[in-house]
Amino acid sequence: MFTGIIKTMGRVIALDRKQDTAMITIATPLTHEIHSQVGESIAINGICLTITALSPQGFSAEVMPETMRRTNLGTLQLQSKVNLEPALRATDRLDGHFVLGHVDTTAQVIRRIVDQNALTLTFQIDPAQRAAIVEKGSVAIDGVSLTVTAVTDDTFSVSLIPATQQATTLGQLQLGDESNIETDILGKYILAREAV
Repeated sequence: MFTGIIKTMGRVIALDRKQDTAMITIATPLTHEIHSQVGESIAINGICLTITALSPQGFSAEVMPETMRRTNLGTLQLQSKVNLEPALRATDRLDGHFVLGHVDTTAQVIRRIVDQNALTLTFQIDPAQRAAIVEKGSVAIDGVSLTVTAVTDDTFSVSLIPATQQATTLGQLQLGDESNIETDILGKYILAREAV
């Protein structure tokens, strides 16, 4: 369980792809600062992964085929920056919203507009997934908890304050870039109930 409040950005320093799997190594002081252990969960760009090894530089995690198919991890390159969030502890504050780290799909940036101090990003998304995204509801984009500012049949928009632009990878997104999308778990349960 996560909140979508990114603690830091890390950097990909090793990426070993084999068919539809991968071993990814991230450079970050975070895992040492919070005394992470092998077997613990950590979100990389909003994807809940298990720490499989720790090193002086950071940590490694294995990626299975389902994760490679459903997320943007396959597009990462050496030196790519990634958003990192450790798993929520029961005693932590719940800022953001409930984020499971179970990415639903990816979406492509189709508009990038500077609006005074904000950056508004519009994403094109599969209409089947768009049903779970509502205006003024929550969405996690590359692990970042955000408020939806507008929706159409196959798009949604969010606005980023300067702090979010600087503290996460979202401020660097360009037209055509793919991001991981996790829709709000509460909305998913409501849709599932209505479908029964």
